[in-house]
Amino acid sequence: MDSSRVSTFFISILLIVYGSFRSLAMEEEARGEDGDEKDKKESNVTTLDSVQAMCLPLGASVSLLIMFFFFDSMQLLFAVCTAVIATVALAFLLLPMCQYLVRPCSTKGKISLGLCGRFTLAEILSVGISVGVVCVWVLTGHWALMDFMGMGLCVAFIAFVRLPSLKVSTLLLSGLLLYDVFWVFFSQYVFSANVMVKVATRPAENPMGIMARKFSIGGVGGSMARNAPRLSLPGKLVFPSSRTAGHFSMLGLGDIVMPGLLLCFVMRYDAYKRAQHAKLAEAGIPLPKHWQRISYFHCSLFGYFLGLLTATISSEVFKAAQPALLYLVPFTLMPLFAMAWMKGDLRSMWSEPFVTPPTPKFQTI
Repeated sequence: MDSSRVSTFFISILLIVYGSFRSLAMEEEARGEDGDEKDKKESNVTTLDSVQAMCLPLGASVSLLIMFFFFDSMQLLFAVCTAVIATVALAFLLLPMCQYLVRPCSTKGKISLGLCGRFTLAEILSVGISVGVVCVWVLTGHWALMDFMGMGLCVAFIAFVRLPSLKVSTLLLSGLLLYDVFWVFFSQYVFSANVMVKVATRPAENPMGIMARKFSIGGVGGSMARNAPRLSLPGKLVFPSSRTAGHFSMLGLGDIVMPGLLLCFVMRYDAYKRAQHAKLAEAGIPLPKHWQRISYFHCSLFGYFLGLLTATISSEVFKAAQPALLYLVPFTLMPLFAMAWMKGDLRSMWSEPFVTPPTPKFQTI
């Protein structure tokens, strides 16, 4: 197998695992806070409901059509928005590393930056590195920096967006499966072009080149405008092939993030079940020995790996772009449903397992 395929497998699984752990850590940290600090941390997290899950594929389709028809006239806006969002996401990705680096020389206090607010030294360092990476990407257009920015987007999305139940997860992934299949396989019959592939592979003009040409920096058609590289926007991960020069293996960020949201949900459910297990153990209630041999997260992660492997084999066999979610969704959802049914957790997992029922005001005697 080509090394670029192996890199795609390894990085996508690593991002899902890391993003899920970051989400779980944020949830446990917020649970330990009180008052305004807890509300502030919980407000940063978005929990999707059933309506939002069904509308998301429609919103994604509208965004795809806008990029398909109006990319040339809006590419500067797309590039600038992408750079800003990627900077914030990359800072979130780098924050734990920066916290580790500045630990010996930093205090617990925050540094005031005037109107911008108060931040820790690690936060300032992570933002500074992120801005540097994005600036170098604009100057060079290098694929590795684009991948680095895409990794930050994946981890941030998995950490800050949560699915409350298996019902919402199923609605979201089923809708996105239909979305992926239509835009990859059938859009060419409607729009005379493969809309998904066209948008994913179309490079944007460099903002530096646009500004240099607009303000005649270096003369009309000067060296800055001519030499500014076109930018491939970080909506995908690409890895160069070791066999064919100039060929890249590509995986869309949605093929990492959307199954990643499901795996993040099942990791949180595993933590919820472990907490229940601890309470039952304290009460002296025994549990079946097979209860914790295989977690839901391990089951779903192995299914994701098999789905990604199947999608890769299909693209090699048919020599054409494949909708990865066509394979990833069944391979992650079906084993999860089967395992939840065998363990007797399907009913609780289906309907918002993390919501604690309100305590009745009056007790019936």
